[in-house]
Amino acid sequence: MRSNVKVGFARRAVFAVGLLLLAAYCSPLTVFAQYAQPPMGPVPTGNSNEVLKRVDIEQRLNNQIPLDLKFRDEAGRAVRLGDYFRGGKPVLLTLVYYECPMLCNQVLNGAVGAFQALSFTAGREFEVVTVSFDPREGPELAARKKETYLRRYKREGAEAGWHFLTGDKASIDALAESVGFRYAWDEQSQQFAHASAVMVATPGGRLSHYFYGIDYAPKDLRLALVEASAGKIGSPVDSLLLFCYHYDPAAGRFAPVMGVLRTAGVLTVAGLAAFILYLRRKSKRREEAWEQGLSVGGPV
Repeated sequence: MRSNVKVGFARRAVFAVGLLLLAAYCSPLTVFAQYAQPPMGPVPTGNSNEVLKRVDIEQRLNNQIPLDLKFRDEAGRAVRLGDYFRGGKPVLLTLVYYECPMLCNQVLNGAVGAFQALSFTAGREFEVVTVSFDPREGPELAARKKETYLRRYKREGAEAGWHFLTGDKASIDALAESVGFRYAWDEQSQQFAHASAVMVATPGGRLSHYFYGIDYAPKDLRLALVEASAGKIGSPVDSLLLFCYHYDPAAGRFAPVMGVLRTAGVLTVAGLAAFILYLRRKSKRREEAWEQGLSVGGPV
């Protein structure tokens, strides 16, 4: 019988170890997607080396976006960029061109997919500003693009929070330079060569986060919006996560703070040791009770 008790203890200990390892594996420390360096946009035909040398996204963190730049919205109204940096809301900025045959649509698809996964709503907790970097495009194209993506977003009130702008070359160039977005026209392919990313800015117009590629992890995007708003949006859980994570500009994502990882590792080991000790003591008490039962003439 004593051997059966020991076997039972061993099985419970193994099971406990498995549960703790599973909990550690499934913890928030592993749920954030990783991002590669910014992929290039449509590859021009022919000799593209000189064109691609002019294509890049250089992070300008904490740089002030010029909010006095003039554009036109999707209804053709004259607007200032600063019109969308009001009310204490962070702003997500995308630079695309509306007749792009491929990459720009993927950027917007990735953005709207991330928005759909957020409990935040454009126009309520944050603003979205999409700007065409092709000065030949006008409000009519912007209006069609807005209609397409609002239909996909399916979020009430978003029409007041997602803005599609067009402008002249001077305003476009000034905005692109301020955010480090470099693109180039390729005569052979008759397309723009460009990289892909979305940017988050504070309510005052300072750049705070860059996310590369065409897929944007909703959890990363949520934390970026909370951080950019200085905690004015979000929940206490978001504040806790921001304590545990920091924005890694090189990777374009949030990464766990190493001190927190070490603390979590120590606590996990301590918890595992305490749980095993508890099981051993419980097993020992059962064994003693069994032996006492035998000494008085039968099992208890």
